[in-house]
Amino acid sequence: MADEALIVIDMQNDFCPGGALAVEGGDEIVPAVNRLIDASPHVVLTQDWHPAGHSSFASTHPGKAPFQTVAMPYGEQTLWPEHCVQGSAGADFHPSLRWTSAELVIRKGFRREIDSYSAFFENDHRTPTGLAGYLRERGIKSVTLCGLATDFCVAFSALDAVAKGFSTSVVLGACRGIDLNGSLAAMTLRMRDAGVRLI
Repeated sequence: MADEALIVIDMQNDFCPGGALAVEGGDEIVPAVNRLIDASPHVVLTQDWHPAGHSSFASTHPGKAPFQTVAMPYGEQTLWPEHCVQGSAGADFHPSLRWTSAELVIRKGFRREIDSYSAFFENDHRTPTGLAGYLRERGIKSVTLCGLATDFCVAFSALDAVAKGFSTSVVLGACRGIDLNGSLAAMTLRMRDAGVRLI
């Protein structure tokens, strides 16, 4: 088990009911995530960590509303409500999450001009977070993912994990999705086709 790690994706207040970008039932998975944390020899957390006025916020694009899209230099970008602003209560981990055993917290989305769904890359799919190198240096060969949201940050992290050569699983019972215009089914299929083990 020493070569296995759990990656907990964005279990933050703003993605839970009452938050700025709440995923339905997002708080319901906390007990399942905590059980996975307790059973895992290595735990990594990701934390959405946006500066105020981030380019992915609809409020920075006059005339645009949340969940519309815009063209960015790196491709199409979904616009979001302001969420997980650095230092805000919304960016904090859910208060019931047993996160203190984590060995690493990867903060993502802190570059103002580019969003970041994946734990491994910014949305340009070229700028690395450094997570792959960290895992390799620690001798990790297999990763299991859980958290929020299934069809965005979890899925893109899982796809990148496979692409970087890690044996990759997603615990669907410890995830919740947004399902924006059929995104949940589409990303579930993409993960399965890429070789992600869905459990």
